[in-house]
Order: sequence, then structure tokens, then C-alpha cells
Amino acid sequence: MKGIRQLAEHLDISIGTVSRALNGKADVNEETRKRVLAAAEEFGYVANQSGRSLRQGTTNVIGLMIESSTETVENSDNFFLGVTGGLQSVLSRHKLDLVMLPCPSDEDPYEYLKRMVARRVVDAMIISATQRIDRRIDLLIKTKIPFVALGRSSSGGNYTWIDLDFEGVAICAVDRLVAKGHRRIAIAAPSGEINLGYVFVDAYRKALEKHGIKYDPKLVIRVKSSEQGGYQAGDELLRIKDRPTAIILIYELMAIGLYRRLVEAGIVPGRDLAVIGFREEPRAKFLQPTLTCFRMSLPDLGAALAETLLASMPAYSEIYRSGLHNRIWPLELVPGESDAFVREPKA
Repeated sequence: MKGIRQLAEHLDISIGTVSRALNGKADVNEETRKRVLAAAEEFGYVANQSGRSLRQGTTNVIGLMIESSTETVENSDNFFLGVTGGLQSVLSRHKLDLVMLPCPSDEDPYEYLKRMVARRVVDAMIISATQRIDRRIDLLIKTKIPFVALGRSSSGGNYTWIDLDFEGVAICAVDRLVAKGHRRIAIAAPSGEINLGYVFVDAYRKALEKHGIKYDPKLVIRVKSSEQGGYQAGDELLRIKDRPTAIILIYELMAIGLYRRLVEAGIVPGRDLAVIGFREEPRAKFLQPTLTCFRMSLPDLGAALAETLLASMPAYSEIYRSGLHNRIWPLELVPGESDAFVREPKA
């Protein structure tokens, strides 16, 4: 049974009734709906979604664009696994499907997105890893495709975003370390043009100035956001003249590599150097001493992204009318032992 026409003939009812029953329309009585669904299952009928999408001008698919690289695979970063769970919990209410669009690290994200837009593979987009100047935002605004950005950017005009509270993390971490007597505080920031690095460094600089500490660019260690980047950050920290007594990390898995390099040098985190990590991460919970870091709910973040996106889509905007606004997503400090090192003032 290959088509809806044959299914209608088999049941001796109109094609329109079969179509409405398969699509869950309310004007089909329950007995007829059950007959149609049972016959469709019996004869292996599957609706031609591509044809329906062509007629309706929609795909009922939401795209999540992420960076795909050797590092992301090797690090097994669970960030997007948690976020997608929250996304799907909302999108499934409306029978919307989520597809991951992994952009290879050797391809321009703008060109990749332009190809996806031209193919009309999704109805709306969620973009991540926003750059300081991000042409993807300008493209989506120009093409009038509904989207939400996970992260801010200096690009574009009026668009909706949700970003983690990098300012709050920087201020909280600096305040905590200064209270423990630290004045030489380094940070490990992303090496690329991702905007969160600029936001974090700027907040770090302002937090230092609030305490009367002069900003020293030599204490900003730019490395890749990975375990290997954490190892490199530790190596560079050890070579800084007048070595810092504390370091703040902006990526959770950096802590694993940093600990390894410090141990190789005979330096114990929490005893000889204060360390504050970023997001609480399952693989880092086995570090010793326990890592002082920050906690957030990834499923809740995903749900908020989905609701914000749906608020920008005409078919769902009335349901989610309160969701169309920019948000800074909070993180909660989780004290550990890695920053127990107190810097005693010089006599």
C-alpha cells in the first residue's frame, strides 16, 4: 500500500478524510480515526513528509548548529547532550523534530549555514559558538529565518539570544580569590574569536579594577577550549615571571589538563595554587582536590532556548508570547578545595 489514494479505496472513505485522520484533525470522529490508523499500520503506509512539507512550505524541523572538531569528539563534551534534552522536551509538544547541524572546523561557519539556508532543511535555527563578529546572524536576519543565538555577538541588529553569565562568573571568582589574599590572578581564555572570551576577559579586567588591582595582559592565557588547552595553560602559567598564585578557567574540561601539568611540576592545586573552574562537569568531579566551579541546569537552558525560538515563529508566538527576550543564564558557585590556598600578606 504505497499511497493515500490506495488507503482510501481500501477503507472506502474519501482521500480527504484519510488525510485529516492521519494528521490528527479534530473534525474526524474517533472510530474513523482508529480505522485509518490501523489500516495504515497494517499496510505499511508512511506519509510522504517531503511532499507535505513542499505543499505547506514547512519542514517541522528545527536545526541546532554546533562546531564539529577533533577536540569536541575527543573531549566528549556533554554540554550539548544536556541542552538537547531540554530542547526536545519543548519541541516534542508540537511534533517538531530537532536535527544537529555539525559544522566542520575546517569550514567557514557562514558558508556552511548559507548552504543549509539555501536547501531549506529547517524551519528555524539555533546557532551556538557565536563569534565577536558573526556573519551568520546577519544572514539569518536578512533571510527572515526565525532563530535564537546561544551567545551574544556584536553583529546584527535586533535578534534574540540567551548567554551564560560569564560576567557573573568572572566577578564571583575574582572576588573570592581576592578575599583569600590573591593579587596575581591569571585566567585561561579561548584562543579564537568566540565572543564569550571577550566578554569574560572584559569582566575579569573590571573585577580586578574594582579591587584596585592593575590589569596585566600577560596573565590572560589564550588556549584551546579542551583538556589539552588546560595542559598548555598550566605550562604557560609555570613560565610566567612572578608566577600567579591563582587561575580561573573558562572551560570545564581545562581543569583536567591543568591538574596534570601542575602535578608534573610538583605543584598541588589548592595548596600551592588556587584554581577555580567553570561549569561543573561529570568527568571533573573525580579530580583531587575537588574543583571549585559553577553549576547550571543544561536541560532548563535547552527548554528556555526552545521556548525563546518558538516565540519568534508565527505558528507558536501566541503560546510563547512571554519568551521573546534576551536572557543572561545564571550559574551557581559550587565551593570545592581547589581554591583553598590562601595568600598570606607579606610582612
